[in-house]
Amino acid sequence: MLTPLNGGLVLAGLALAFVGAAVSVYAVTLTGLLVGAGAGYLFAPNVVGLIAVDGAVLTAGTVAVGGLLGGFLAYAGLSFAVLGIGAVVGGFAGRFAVGPFYAADAAGLEGTALLVGATLAGVAVGALFGFVLTRTTLVVSTALIGAAFASRSLTPASFETAAAETTVQPLLFDLSAPAFLAVFVLGTLSQLGLFRFGYVTKLVGLLPGARRWTADDDRDGGAKGA
Repeated sequence: MLTPLNGGLVLAGLALAFVGAAVSVYAVTLTGLLVGAGAGYLFAPNVVGLIAVDGAVLTAGTVAVGGLLGGFLAYAGLSFAVLGIGAVVGGFAGRFAVGPFYAADAAGLEGTALLVGATLAGVAVGALFGFVLTRTTLVVSTALIGAAFASRSLTPASFETAAAETTVQPLLFDLSAPAFLAVFVLGTLSQLGLFRFGYVTKLVGLLPGARRWTADDDRDGGAKGA
């Protein structure tokens, strides 16, 4: 069922997927808001009963606080936020896209070690890309995160189940799903086209505050102050 909340997440996902890296300050802050709100939702069950507040109100409060904190931290430390986003996306890809190929024929401790190794390698590669190739990292990361929400591979129900079961398993989704792949590929190509044909400067010029920081040519060292 497409509720206003679900519809808002779909629209936010489309915005991230198709113009996220072009308006970096907004995209990174929005990503911080989404990640912070999700973390707040997952944390809420841990404080229920410790504070004399209705459960629904407490959950809404932790989501709001988490979202505001995540958005503020992302806005205040954009360069570090990009590095962190790259590390998270890289770790996710390493664990759930690359790791299974190596651990498919392994079991027990060996299989676990291979998955952990793939995850750590993904985190390292993602963080390195975030540091060296800021723009490329933003394009891929915002397209991936945006596609996950726009295709409804991630929904509020996913976070609700994860919070209830205290596991990240409900947040995992099929990277080969047609809807996800379509938005991810089209979003990535769209964002690369925005940079290639010079539309980024025009977009940034129209949006207040976006000139504070925007992803520039990777060869110039990534993020630059404007």
